[in-house]
Parts: sequence; structure tokens; C-alpha cells
Amino acid sequence: MEPINKIESVLTPLDKNNVDTDQIISKEFLKRIERTGFGKYLFYHWRFNADGTKNEDFVMNDPRFDGSTILVAHENFGCGSSREHAPWAILDYGFRVVIAPSFADIFYNNCFKNGILPITLSVAEIDEFLRKGKEAPYTLTVSLEDQTVAGEDGSVYDFDIDPYYKKMLLNGWDEISLTFQYEDKISEYEQKHA
Repeated sequence: MEPINKIESVLTPLDKNNVDTDQIISKEFLKRIERTGFGKYLFYHWRFNADGTKNEDFVMNDPRFDGSTILVAHENFGCGSSREHAPWAILDYGFRVVIAPSFADIFYNNCFKNGILPITLSVAEIDEFLRKGKEAPYTLTVSLEDQTVAGEDGSVYDFDIDPYYKKMLLNGWDEISLTFQYEDKISEYEQKHA
């Protein structure tokens, strides 16, 4: 995984509550066995009309948000089934940070395991970011080291994160990478018990 420390980007304002994993990545796209290639299917039924043309009313089809790496949404983001394909699609599309007032537990944990920083802020703070982001492109700077989200107008909000997950993201480690930190001790144990 790529380490995360400071992410600066225009935010993508997804002004929706209860975004479930089937909306994030619909079931018909789950046949792939790789972790990559899911980005083109992210929010597919919102991004595209039934005939395959772009839904011009959907925020991600607005060219002002092209290249955005920060997604901001409302409460209960990632609810529904526990499919790990949801964070895979978000990451593959290019988002490194998702900010919402609340997340479904399994989705929240899957974000950390896949190199995405999920940040919980208050409803009022999210409403402010969504309002500003819909009015005009609005840049946020997220500092994992400092645990802050700063708006381009000088507003700064603190967020909490488990120290274990913070260390994992700062170093770009997944759980396998963390295990390899103890490779010498594992080898020593295996030699003693061979």
C-alpha cells in the first residue's frame, strides 16, 4: 500500500445518507478476483443512465471534481453487506480519504486494511464542507500526522484515529507487511521448533 500522510485535493461532495456497499460497487461487478479494475464501476448506477450514457446530474460526472482524492458524504457511509470490493472500488477510482459523520463498522475497518483513510467529523462540519464543495471547487488538506482536516478558507478540524491504524497508514503497511516486520523472529522460532 502507498503511505498516507498529507493529502490535498478538491473534495467531491456526495450529498447522500446511508450510501450502502451495493451502491458503491454493484453485485454484477463482483466477479473479478483481482483488487484492481473496480474504479470504473464505482457508483455505477448513479454515474450512468440505463443506456450507458453519463448521468450529467451526478456529482462525479462534473469535471470540476476530476482527479479528486477526497470524498465527503453524509451519515452511515458503507452500510449494507460486508463486501471488501467497496473500498477496492473507491481506492481504484482514486479516492484516498473518505470523510463522513459515521461509517458502517466493517466498511470502516476495510478502509484501513486497503489504504484508505476514513475520517469521522461532526454532521455540522460535514454539512459545511458539502455546502462549500457544491458551491465551487473547495480544497481540503488532510494531515494524518497532525490528525487535522483544513479547508482552503482556514477552517481546521481535528479527527481521532486509532494509533495502530495511523501507524499502518503512515507506513503504507497492510497486515501482511506488519507481519514481515517480525520475519527474523518468525524464522528464529521456526528454526528452534523444526
